[in-house]
Amino acid sequence: MTEITLPGLIDVHTHLRVPGGEHKEDFATGTAAALAGGLTMILAMPNTNPPLTTTAVYQSTIAQARANIRCDVGLYAGASAEDVACLPALGEQAPALKIYLNDTFGKLRVEELPTLMACFQNWPRHKPIALHAEKQSVAVSMGLAATYNRPVHIVHVSRREEIELIADAKAQGLPVTCEVTPHHLFMDQSDAARLGPLGDMRPILGTPDDVAALWAHIDTTIDCIATDHAPHTLTEKWGTTPPPGVSGLETSLPLMLTAVENGRLTLPRLVELMHTNPRRIFGLPEQPETHVEVEMMPTIIRNENLFTKCGWTPFDGREVAGRVTRVVLRGEVVFENGRVLAEPGNGRLIL
Repeated sequence: MTEITLPGLIDVHTHLRVPGGEHKEDFATGTAAALAGGLTMILAMPNTNPPLTTTAVYQSTIAQARANIRCDVGLYAGASAEDVACLPALGEQAPALKIYLNDTFGKLRVEELPTLMACFQNWPRHKPIALHAEKQSVAVSMGLAATYNRPVHIVHVSRREEIELIADAKAQGLPVTCEVTPHHLFMDQSDAARLGPLGDMRPILGTPDDVAALWAHIDTTIDCIATDHAPHTLTEKWGTTPPPGVSGLETSLPLMLTAVENGRLTLPRLVELMHTNPRRIFGLPEQPETHVEVEMMPTIIRNENLFTKCGWTPFDGREVAGRVTRVVLRGEVVFENGRVLAEPGNGRLIL
């Protein structure tokens, strides 16, 4: 049995469901799940209800977060046509902007060119812009990066044509970075058929060829591993209109450790993908005296061991190569041997 020490890991793509979806997840439960997964800093998405597109909603949500987070959390601002005038004020607080070019719920999908132009013109240049961009929308993102000469980050890349286009853009010197999720690396369409609603997410799972393409770019084109933790209750998932999304905070590191064990990537590369690059791309603060201790031993992922409020994962029953045994945040033991020790309010807000 081998023990490994890693820096505090960073997830730049989570959904903590506050405000409006607290029956699925909240700040206390979501950050408990993060710590159990070896993540000491996470960035939460703005597609809440109401969404984080105005200063009033953003300020209210910040107050809730400050009182309840157990690890460090930053909240994205969201772009929408009707609230585009709020972007300069939001840019003074939010660490990053999220633009949805493809499927989402509510008013966050941006299809109008004037809104896109306003986002790139008015968002602070030193803060990142992340885009939900699939298929041809990836090309739109590349064009915006080139036109405005500013970095873009493409979230949850899932298809061969997308990762190959991003590789070509990087080769031309365009300022683009990207992330992939463990569920797009470790599952494909056959798993979606097997799991039914529990295997439905956005983007939907790809073909085996798509998965192979992502792995082929794991050492070069891909910059970050991000969970896209998107919890829903089992009642919702097995209902008549199941929403897309799966949990991921607690399974991401064990799955990537399995890839290390199997020789698909090195441990230093894992640290780059889950700590160094996310911190650099998003300009995130250091966390002194912070580390994660991992035990490399065969472990079965079980729903009953999860801290996420939704209580399930599509990886239930899968064997992985390692597990988190201890997490230290700023010198304080916050997770140890299956117990979350950090209290709500222990985490710091990233502004």
